[in-house]
Amino acid sequence: MLSRLRNGAVRVGEAVAGALDRAGVIDRSRLDETMGLAWPRIVTGFAIMSKNTVDLAVIGYALGVSAVAGLGYAFAFWQLAKFVSIGLAGGTVSLVSQNYGGDESERAGLVVKQSLLVAALLVAPIVAGYVLGAERLIGLVGGDGAALSAGTTYLVVTAPALAFEFFNMIASRTYAGVGDTRTPMVARAGGAMLNVVLTTWLVLGAGLGVFGAGLGTAVSIAAVGLVLAWGMSGRSYFGRGASPVPVGVAGPWLDAGLTRQLLRVSAPLIARRVAEGVVVFPLLWIASSFGSATVAALEVGRRVRALLGSFSWGFSIAASTLVGQRLGAGEESLATAYGRDVIGLSAVVYVLASAAVILAAAPIAGVFVDDPAAVSATAAFVVAAAVSAVPLGVDGSITGSLRGAGDTRWPFVASMIGLYAFALPVALVGLVTPLGVGGLYAALVAEKLVPAGLNGYRFRSNRWQAVSRQYRPDAGDAEEEVG
Repeated sequence: MLSRLRNGAVRVGEAVAGALDRAGVIDRSRLDETMGLAWPRIVTGFAIMSKNTVDLAVIGYALGVSAVAGLGYAFAFWQLAKFVSIGLAGGTVSLVSQNYGGDESERAGLVVKQSLLVAALLVAPIVAGYVLGAERLIGLVGGDGAALSAGTTYLVVTAPALAFEFFNMIASRTYAGVGDTRTPMVARAGGAMLNVVLTTWLVLGAGLGVFGAGLGTAVSIAAVGLVLAWGMSGRSYFGRGASPVPVGVAGPWLDAGLTRQLLRVSAPLIARRVAEGVVVFPLLWIASSFGSATVAALEVGRRVRALLGSFSWGFSIAASTLVGQRLGAGEESLATAYGRDVIGLSAVVYVLASAAVILAAAPIAGVFVDDPAAVSATAAFVVAAAVSAVPLGVDGSITGSLRGAGDTRWPFVASMIGLYAFALPVALVGLVTPLGVGGLYAALVAEKLVPAGLNGYRFRSNRWQAVSRQYRPDAGDAEEEVG
């Protein structure tokens, strides 16, 4: 029976691969390599994104809309800090993949050490600020009453876990840069399951409410960090998963040239991610003017989009790794082909996944809220989020390709234009015109659609290939300026 199912799955897979090849979406010879890197990262993305989503659903069931809104406020601050780690990790994978692809494993390991040092310097003040100023921060973006209390509690409890999350992001991207996305997948998936068990028990069983949800999340993140630390030190998990660019106490920790490269590549990524996080605060403030139910609905929509974004975790990292490794080996035309194929595959997947979410918008909304009016309002945000997920997914693969080349400045500018020249103004228009909440729907779409178009233009220009030449192993510390 199992053999027949396996054979059937293989035949279906081969049929799909053939259809994608014939349709010109992705060359069959590159599909296996792409999916081999992508699917573990997709699972990892779902595992990571599920933490806040599970907390939101359990708290919504136990405490209602106001508590959900409070978690939405806290998530905005958590996400802002996490985006800093994602930006730094993005610079890490770019340099690790190019050096590893160029047979410079020791240099790749030194890149990781620089990343960990920079991460420690960045996360310490963030954690202190969140713990000491949580109530004031939540109040600044519109939280009051039960929402203020819930948001403050959640942020204080989860803030210390950001130190582990920074490490987890760097470790995961390091593994991806050397072509191993399965090891972090297993660790992250295990952490997600631990979070579900702990949060459900602490909230519904022990009756600890928001404090229990935060504690379950913090403990699960720390557990993932401890697991990944083992492999990052060069030790294996039952014979597998040891990092080929291990980090140990021995050996050099500082390299001025590599640090400059890391900061130069990471800075635009961090700035872009921080700008994406910052724009959430005025959006939450705008949503709060329509009431807690709208804040909760907006947050549910954003959580749904974040889960859909998990596909982009896989395709983006596959593009970064494969494009970076080909560029590191000096194969520019092949790097372009890999990038183009991953972009095409992500477009197909996102159209299908988003369509499925749109069809199930009302049942999805009902998981988080139960009042009929709240379900209706939340379903509308779920639809808007699903529509916006299509350009999000395509853009993820495009920026992944550019990131693999070290071309991070252009995506930063593109993101700023989408967020601050389009999304935020459209949302503000809703406050002063009959458009109302519709401005928030439009903002969700605009913030992803505009950057996707601009980054697509950059990829087609091939200027990113020239940018990559200054980061390859044989480039040394050259400071070539490429526009």
